[in-house]
Amino acid sequence: MTSFAKEFTKGIWKENPVLVLALGMCPTLATSSNASNALAMGLATTFVLVCSNLVISLIRGIVPDKIRIPCYIVVISTFVTVTDLFMKAYAPPAIYKALGIFLPLITVNCIVLGRAEAFASKNGLFLSLLDGAGMGFGFTLALTVVGVIREFLSAGTIFNLHMQCWESGFAVLGQAPGGFIVLGFVLAGMNCLNIRKARKNGARYEPPPEFDCHNCALCDFGRTDEK
Repeated sequence: MTSFAKEFTKGIWKENPVLVLALGMCPTLATSSNASNALAMGLATTFVLVCSNLVISLIRGIVPDKIRIPCYIVVISTFVTVTDLFMKAYAPPAIYKALGIFLPLITVNCIVLGRAEAFASKNGLFLSLLDGAGMGFGFTLALTVVGVIREFLSAGTIFNLHMQCWESGFAVLGQAPGGFIVLGFVLAGMNCLNIRKARKNGARYEPPPEFDCHNCALCDFGRTDEK
């Protein structure tokens, strides 16, 4: 049971896609201008992550290695299309319009494709489900935190509800540069917490070694074993 909990919770803090792995920066910065947009983008990505992980885990034994990435993209794009059509039909028009091109671009989101290649293609159904749900929840949480901060400081609202404690707003935080500024402070805060925790335990904080490029196989999908 502990291993199951670990697979789910790793995406929330230890391997958070945004705050640790620094993946999905484009939708993170572009859709986090307010909390509602950020939450909607996070939930859409989580749905695609969970569903694509499940399917890829099921077909991993029958997909040839040389075409696995194209096959994964087809699976992911199917669920992205479902998500896009569903949100077009049922999501508030303002949110759907704000997400815009970033909904179909979930297909090539490095978080989704990365989990498919690094985890779902190598593990069973239940673990792949937990991995997708955990990574999606971590992504949603990071986006929402950034969105709440930006919306509150720029407009004095949270989820479009006016906060009486904040009257003056910094308009720049609701614009493109504000995304970089707020995310930078959030990343700095998380790094400070990790360093402080490591020092408290008498250790030195080092990023997990499996996060470097030497342990990623995404760039090798077009290569052959021929010498």
